[in-house]
Amino acid sequence: MRVLWERGPVTVRQVHEALADRETGYTTTLKLMQIMADKGLVTRDESARTHVYAARVSQQQTQRQLVNDLVDRAFGGSAAELVLRALSDARTSAEELREIRKLIDEAREDRR
Repeated sequence: MRVLWERGPVTVRQVHEALADRETGYTTTLKLMQIMADKGLVTRDESARTHVYAARVSQQQTQRQLVNDLVDRAFGGSAAELVLRALSDARTSAEELREIRKLIDEAREDRR
């Protein structure tokens, strides 16, 4: 999905080339693209000989849905628990901490 979000509509060959460092076979890439199309995650333009795939949903929408699902399933609906776990287990840069602080400040302002 990341390749589709970054590059826009692409062929399987282009996705495969973008993933070359992962040592995945072309047929594996093709099969994954077909599965994603079957699940409705991507669209497939079959009008040309080479099929072109595009993300059906934006990266932001997908991430929001995944985070909401993770918060519900793993953290009992508590976003605070997710944030605390993420900050305690990972190395967070000063820039990331500034961004987090900014989001917290904006959320406080929105709730007033």
